[in-house]
Amino acid sequence: MSSPHWPAPVAHGPVDATVPLPGSKSMTNRALILAALAEAPATITRPLRSRDTELMAGALRALGTGVGGDSGDWQVAPGELRGPARVDVGLAGTVMRFLPPVAALASGEIAIDGDPRARERPMGPIVTALRALGAEVEDAGRGALPFTVRGTGAVPGGVVTVDASGSSQFVSGLLLAAPRFEKGVEVRHEGAPVPSAPHLAMTVRMLRDAGATVETGENVWHVAPGAVRAREWPIEPDLSNAAQFLGAALVTGGRVTVPGWPPETTQPGDALRGLLGAMGAEVALGPDGLTVRGPGGFAGLEADLHEVGELTPVLAALAALADSPSRLTGIAHLRGHETDRLAALVTEINGLGGDVRELPDGLEIRPRPLHGGVFHTYDDHRMVMAAAVLGLAVDGVEVENPATVGKTLPGFTDLWTSMLASG
Repeated sequence: MSSPHWPAPVAHGPVDATVPLPGSKSMTNRALILAALAEAPATITRPLRSRDTELMAGALRALGTGVGGDSGDWQVAPGELRGPARVDVGLAGTVMRFLPPVAALASGEIAIDGDPRARERPMGPIVTALRALGAEVEDAGRGALPFTVRGTGAVPGGVVTVDASGSSQFVSGLLLAAPRFEKGVEVRHEGAPVPSAPHLAMTVRMLRDAGATVETGENVWHVAPGAVRAREWPIEPDLSNAAQFLGAALVTGGRVTVPGWPPETTQPGDALRGLLGAMGAEVALGPDGLTVRGPGGFAGLEADLHEVGELTPVLAALAALADSPSRLTGIAHLRGHETDRLAALVTEINGLGGDVRELPDGLEIRPRPLHGGVFHTYDDHRMVMAAAVLGLAVDGVEVENPATVGKTLPGFTDLWTSMLASG
């Protein structure tokens, strides 16, 4: 996926832009799973078309699900899940954690693998849980990719205890397939707090929207067995992908509006309203969408980002440009994401002259004058976005492999330059 370095454009004045965003990756991939398990065909409207969602669609096709539509909406036709099949999960956490429970419902062998870095990402809780629920998984004792699921067309299900402190996706993956397990599934979490609680709320809401019976308690989720209802799935704009665009308003003292921002949502990106406001932005949600105006100078941020860790790279970039220090905590789990995001942010921001220190569970950032240089992105889409924010104020930032942003936001560099051109 390598490509030439991208010179991150410098802002020569306040931005003044409206930036429409494509659909939510998290909602799109959950809708694909639920549509594939439904009792009749379904439509996903305004889905995200990116590497992560195309990998999910391809994985479901490999198992026998019809996923049609070259552009625009996706038409999903459930089919008999069967192998043998080989599934490529790329570097997509939602695919590597959501697909194995579906594969366990298939008849035959499903071999699952991904990018080299995917083999380093935690998968043990899913493998162990599936075995406890009655599925056969062969992973040579690694608790990591690659592995093979040997399905018989049914999974008994029942009660399982997992440590989901590394990712809420371990819980979501089990819950999404649970209605099709013979006894349903009750997931009990034991360990440090589960990160990204909004994503769990999204899973629960979408299951209920599909007709599933879901009960929740403290660190316990129960999904009863039953049919998954076919329905139309409208996908909201991806609010986490708004972070760098809204952040540009702060950096430049300008205005950015993201249209279609839902007044009520389970997406973690909605937390941007409060986080950017705490840094000094003027934030307003109205009929035209969410508008952020920068004050022409902004404060650092002290925040626990445990529930919204995916926002960390862009917030760290903003913090490096702020007028006062920042402390971002609650994000130790980011060491197991597409890359070790904490180490990567320290290395790359400091490589441009910054002063970032890694904490046991986060980052301490002291603003300093920055200079140009190559910003390495480690095949991590969020690192590209962080580099673009730094480039607004720092001449000579060269972003390595900008194409990796196609994981969740194809066309990002064009959107970015269009935003700046409208200022």
